[in-house]
Amino acid sequence: MSALKIDILTLFPAQIEAVLGESIIGRARAAGILEINAHNIRDYSENKHRKVDDTPCGGGRGMLMAAPPIVNCYRAVAGESDARVLYMSPRGKTLTQEDCKALSHEKHIVILCGHYEGVDQRALDILGAEEVSIGDYVLTGGELPACILADAVGRLVPGVLPEAECHEKESFEDDLLEYPQYTRPIEYEGLSVPEVLLSGHHKNIDAWRLERAEKITAERRPDMFEKYDKRKQEAISARLAKKRRRKPKASSAVVENKDKSE
Repeated sequence: MSALKIDILTLFPAQIEAVLGESIIGRARAAGILEINAHNIRDYSENKHRKVDDTPCGGGRGMLMAAPPIVNCYRAVAGESDARVLYMSPRGKTLTQEDCKALSHEKHIVILCGHYEGVDQRALDILGAEEVSIGDYVLTGGELPACILADAVGRLVPGVLPEAECHEKESFEDDLLEYPQYTRPIEYEGLSVPEVLLSGHHKNIDAWRLERAEKITAERRPDMFEKYDKRKQEAISARLAKKRRRKPKASSAVVENKDKSE
């Protein structure tokens, strides 16, 4: 049994499979470490033409996905499962690495992909869906955001990546962006790999990587760097306080001898 099951409700299951059937996630699925299924909402339409959309009540442009096919699909897929339901929407909470870590510990996630101008609100209410955004922009549908969420969460499931180290020192870990990386050839078009990375001195390499990560984060994500720097200063203060508590006090005999000598 896989550690995490993700069911994606969509109008375009082939698009989901094209993205999540390849590379690391695809291999994890094939190995049974991660279960991801794409379900076609049209298969649950009560209309003989498999119609899933209609015009918005009150007027407005475009079409909305109707509630019945979505709810029917969800009930057929989730059953009595206590699934976490997420709806990919630009008005939702922006997905973060911390969110992905939390979601990776779930047993069952259902992701709803909207299309057209969105979905009937009643479908979201009935499913108890949490709205999630991948950024401040609008796409033609929720399939790509759903794939991004499934990939970002799935890679954190134990066994999906080959080593636990793969999760360490990545962008957004400890509120830092990742340092620059290099490989062979050592010289390429007049550009060289930084000498410190070739030194074999791991302490110096770690110090260089940290310095570069701090610099890049301060330049590109000052909001993240502010949180990182605050934690860093608090840690330094805590270490200094601990050091002061451990410092032995002068004995009374030493103080007395000092007084006599004066």
